[in-house]
Amino acid sequence: MFWVQFFSRHASVQKILAISSVTRRTSKSVKHGRSVCLRSIFFNSVKYYPTKLVLGIETSCDDTAAAVVDDTGKILGEALHSQNEVHLKTGGIIPPVAQQLHRENIERIVKETLCVSGISLDELSAVATTVKPGLALSLGVGLEYSLKLVDKYKKPFIPIHHMEAHALTIRLINQVEFPFLVLLISGGHCILVVAQGVSDFLLLGQSVDIAPGDMLDKVARRLSLTKHPECCKMSGGKAIEHLAQQGNRLHYELRAPMQHHRNCNFSFSGLHFNATRIIMQKEKEEGIFQSKIHTNCTPDLWLYLQKPLLLTISAGLQEGHLLSCVTDIAAAVQHAVALHIVQRTHRAILFCIKSGILSQTNATLVVSGGVASNQYILRALQIVTDATNFNLLCPPPRLCTDNGVMIAWNGIERMRAGLGVLHSTDGIRYEPKASLGIDISEQVGEVAIKVPSLEVSLNELATINL
Repeated sequence: MFWVQFFSRHASVQKILAISSVTRRTSKSVKHGRSVCLRSIFFNSVKYYPTKLVLGIETSCDDTAAAVVDDTGKILGEALHSQNEVHLKTGGIIPPVAQQLHRENIERIVKETLCVSGISLDELSAVATTVKPGLALSLGVGLEYSLKLVDKYKKPFIPIHHMEAHALTIRLINQVEFPFLVLLISGGHCILVVAQGVSDFLLLGQSVDIAPGDMLDKVARRLSLTKHPECCKMSGGKAIEHLAQQGNRLHYELRAPMQHHRNCNFSFSGLHFNATRIIMQKEKEEGIFQSKIHTNCTPDLWLYLQKPLLLTISAGLQEGHLLSCVTDIAAAVQHAVALHIVQRTHRAILFCIKSGILSQTNATLVVSGGVASNQYILRALQIVTDATNFNLLCPPPRLCTDNGVMIAWNGIERMRAGLGVLHSTDGIRYEPKASLGIDISEQVGEVAIKVPSLEVSLNELATINL
């Protein structure tokens, strides 16, 4: 597996920016989290005046982020306030809490971004802001603030689709030409699309229930991993990945779902259900299945009764207890998630080749979103792209999670294409739910491609059958 590095997109600009670097500094702690700011430092005396400058603002979930990017792809300044520590304590994202933290931090984050970029609001070409999809209360904060800015400073407004921004981030750091296949995996989404152009996508498949990041977070909470000394400050997905490295996935069997559905859709609620069942059985074996309400109730019966509520289960019956087999369960869960993602992505690749949507020569799979930082999943995807002669590209981890850079860059892409640059914001609304592109998932299912098995070895892990 390899990671691509930042570089300027035009040769003429490379000369000017050849000795420019981006360094990270962390500002002092704030009440509800940390603010991370990136400053561009120029060691030459040449000042470059780009044609376009876009301020990107992101508040779709639990990160308040902003960035200024120019039309060469140069990140002039960036700031981020993460709510992760707060939500770890509450056992998940509580929308009104996220909304309040966005309100408390958005103005400071935008001012900090402009300060480190050395750009004033008057110099901006436009403001780009996430308006869909996401948490309604969070989206509302970013949109309200942005509309006040564009009204006060008379700037064009560019409404951004969050998943489109993730999909196009790779073009900020790599010269990737359309079309290319995109796998977006995060805490809120899991979709396979073909990017044919800016704002031009074909939807091959998506999760029919919950997202992989959400499922991993739920399992982590069910295992009380915030009580684990090595994972107390990690997100659920990161904790699962960390502990899985120490575990043996073969101790528990979790089959990938939808084996008889030859399409590119995903489902993770079944995996969550089966993982919860295993955890409850181990709790019983270790003597902690002791709720008075369920004294005469077997784990299977309890699960049956609670099945409609499984998507919201987050805490064990005795919170804080760590099972002796926690690493093995983490390894089994992570492997099942990876296997499911890989199988559906493999089918998407074969469909794109068979249908002629993508050429088999120099074709590319781009993986983005928060779960894309999981190295186990990336290694499994690398096996598939190697077998199908696809290039595998992924933004660096900090650009896989929610950030202001991807929003600003999407704004630049849209300005270049002349798409969605608004000079009047009348009627602009946020959309908590929004699809991406033209849905051709039924066509994928009709072709019903059988995915061949691949025997692979993932470094320190045993041989697995993909």
